[in-house]
Amino acid sequence: MVSKECRADVRVKKHYRLRNRFNGTAERPRLAVFRSNNHMYAQIIDDTVGNTLCAASTLEKDVKSELEKTNNVDAAAYLGTVIAKKALEKGITTVVFDRGGFIYQGKVKALADAAREAGLNF
Repeated sequence: MVSKECRADVRVKKHYRLRNRFNGTAERPRLAVFRSNNHMYAQIIDDTVGNTLCAASTLEKDVKSELEKTNNVDAAAYLGTVIAKKALEKGITTVVFDRGGFIYQGKVKALADAAREAGLNF
């Protein structure tokens, strides 16, 4: 019998390994991304005190009203611009990108590229 770990467990282990490499500080907080089957979530976190500085998701009414679907690349790109605007309003310009153990392609890459274009540096 082939014993193979489920993809979710593999992703969580990757995320733990990534989180050992970097932390979000007050000067350079962490942009954490989570992608579910139906929605995407992005948070900017200061890990030294454990505070979420700002957050955005495709569940929010103003974001959801702009989107046709909440689980595609276009939705991810729009979410990237929303989180970048919220961060810039709070005076955050540079972040550390935490892809959450997800492969850097598709939705995760679209969110990151859109956040860069909107003014975040990472």
